[in-house]
Amino acid sequence: MYKFLIYISHPYSIPIGKPLQHELQRRNHPVCWFSDQEYTKQYFTGDESVLQSVEDVIKFGPHVVLTASDHVADFFPGIKVQIFHGFSANKRAFSRDHFRIRGFFDLYTTQGPSTTQIFRQLASKHQYFEVEETGWSKVDPLFPLEEHNQQAIPTVLISSTFTSRLSLALNPEVYEELARLAATGTYRFLCVLHPKLPQEVKAKFERLNGEYFQYFDTTDLVPLFKQADIMLSDTTSAITEFLLQRKPVVTFNNRVPGGELINVTQVVDIDNALKEALNPPAALLEAIDQFIQITHPYTDGQSSGRVIDASIRFLEKDKKHLRKKPWNLLRKWKVRKLLHYFTLKTDRTPLTITSSHEK
Repeated sequence: MYKFLIYISHPYSIPIGKPLQHELQRRNHPVCWFSDQEYTKQYFTGDESVLQSVEDVIKFGPHVVLTASDHVADFFPGIKVQIFHGFSANKRAFSRDHFRIRGFFDLYTTQGPSTTQIFRQLASKHQYFEVEETGWSKVDPLFPLEEHNQQAIPTVLISSTFTSRLSLALNPEVYEELARLAATGTYRFLCVLHPKLPQEVKAKFERLNGEYFQYFDTTDLVPLFKQADIMLSDTTSAITEFLLQRKPVVTFNNRVPGGELINVTQVVDIDNALKEALNPPAALLEAIDQFIQITHPYTDGQSSGRVIDASIRFLEKDKKHLRKKPWNLLRKWKVRKLLHYFTLKTDRTPLTITSSHEK
C-alpha cells in the first residue's frame, strides 16, 4: 500500500482531509496528518494519526502528500498534490486568488470545469505539473442530498469571512440588524464565523445566543448546511459549498455577485432578501443549477476516491515529459523558517514508482 500524508495549515482544512482519511483507511493505505500551525492541533478529533515534527514526517516517508494549503514542505518525500483549502471566493484579483501558481505542486486535483479549464491552461504554460478533475473531498459528506422541507420558523445559517473589507461579522450595522431579527423570532439563526476572526468578534456573536440564535465554534460546517434553509454570508468559499445543496444564499456586499446569489448592499435590505430566498424565483434556482454544473457537478460523494485514484495514477506514470519545478528559493526559505527546519534538500522532480519497485 502507498503511504499518504495529509498536509494542512489551519483548522478549517481538517474537514477537507477527513473524507480522504476515511477512504484511505477503507482501502488500507497508511495515512498520517501534519499541520505547520501548532494551534491547529487542538482541533483534531482524536481519530487522526498526527505527526508532530518534520523528522516524524521524513521517517514516515509518504509517497503522496495531499495538501490543503497554498504551500507545502518541498523537502518532504513524495509527490505533492494540491487538493485546495476552499473554492474560489473571488476575494482578490485573478492573479492573486485561487489560480496562483506557487511552484510547489506536481498535481492539481480540481473541483469542476470552471477551475479545470484554467489550471490546464496554466499546466500547458508551466509544463511542470498536471491537472485532473476530481471534485472536492470536503463536500463528500453532503451527498447524496437529503430531502429538505422548510421549517415553520425558517433556519438561516450565517457565515462570514475574516477578510476585513468583506466580512459582515465586522460590520456593526449588520450585527445590530441580526440582533434585531433574532429578537423578532421570525428566523432561527445558526452562526459560524471564520476561525481567523478576532476572538472578541466571536464572543460578540456568542452573546446573541438565545431561543432564535445559536453560535457554533466549529470547522465542520456540513451538519449546519443540512439544517439550514438558506444562508446569509459575504464573500467566502462556504457560499459555494452551501449552494451545492441547491439552497439559496443571500450575500452582503459580495465582491463578484453572480446570478446564483441574492446580493444586497444595504443593511436595510437584508430582511427582504431573506424572505425572497425562502421563496426563490425559478430564475434563481436555474442560475444555481448552472453554477453547480460548472463549479462542482459531482453529486455522488466519491470525490475523495477520485483524488486518491488520480494521485496513484500520477505516482505510477512516466513523468519524463514534465519539466523540473522552479527553484522557488524565497518561498522555500519561508517554508523552512515556518517549520524551523533548514535543509538544502529540495524536490524538483516528482517521485515515480513502477510496479517493479517496492512501495
